[in-house]
Amino acid sequence: MPSLKSYRDRIASVKSTRKITSAMKMVAASKLKKAQEQAQQSQPYATAIAEIMGRVASNVQIGAGSSKLLVGTGKDDIHLLIIVTADRGLCGGFNGNLARRALIEVRRLTDAGKTVKMVCVGRKGRDILKRGYNERIINNFTGIGGKNRIAFSEADDIAQYILEQFNAGEFDVCTLIYNEFKSVLAQIPVLQQLIPFKAPEGKKANDNISVEQRGDKAALFYDFEPDEQEILGQLLPKNLGIQIFRALLDSAAGEQAARMTAMDNATRNAGDMINRLTLQYNRARQAMITKELIEIISGAEAV
Repeated sequence: MPSLKSYRDRIASVKSTRKITSAMKMVAASKLKKAQEQAQQSQPYATAIAEIMGRVASNVQIGAGSSKLLVGTGKDDIHLLIIVTADRGLCGGFNGNLARRALIEVRRLTDAGKTVKMVCVGRKGRDILKRGYNERIINNFTGIGGKNRIAFSEADDIAQYILEQFNAGEFDVCTLIYNEFKSVLAQIPVLQQLIPFKAPEGKKANDNISVEQRGDKAALFYDFEPDEQEILGQLLPKNLGIQIFRALLDSAAGEQAARMTAMDNATRNAGDMINRLTLQYNRARQAMITKELIEIISGAEAV
């Protein structure tokens, strides 16, 4: 049986841990509010530009001069995955769940005979994925949002790197994998194809159906001024940066929500452990007192 001092030391250690987890929970809750507000403010703009791009892209006359960001390279051999995780841990299964989803996608593409490359955004994703796929990781971005607020310039740096790789012919298809922030208790790993551009679900292309057949006046073909290729040359890279920015904001909000939940559970578990250890300590103390009384009584009777 452990000594009373051992019980006291363990109780003091768990109490110190509970103070730390409780403080981390409060910090995460404070950061969550800011991150959630920033993520919610970006949602309408990111959703609107994706829908606009879907409508515009569906009315573009595809030809030999069409942007590769829209129509692709004509091949489907090399896939680039942008995997967005956190730089820090202690946030439950936030990073692990996303890494597992990314690994499922890597194995699916590899089994299909595709070449897979990865760009990791966040230290934790890189640490998990490099164990078996280090040679596939071509770049890693860390320290995003180091000043407690993610700037669009950070997302734009990632977007510019992706564009440089695409223009150099390093990949054919680019997919973004990140945790979409649904609520404090739910962060869902999602995959979003960025290159070639893919219209959001429910915003399909015209599928070569005439305006008369649809009877949809809002779907009339656009007149482009000055030139559709010049306009798309501006819109497509901008949309790429905005979608990455949205993913970073969702991931940041999800990270703080997951950390707050994890630290709340850790604080509760620490409290339960303190109660159990206190009960065991009291039992051991009572047993020791009883033993000493028996020894005193036995000695007195012997005299």
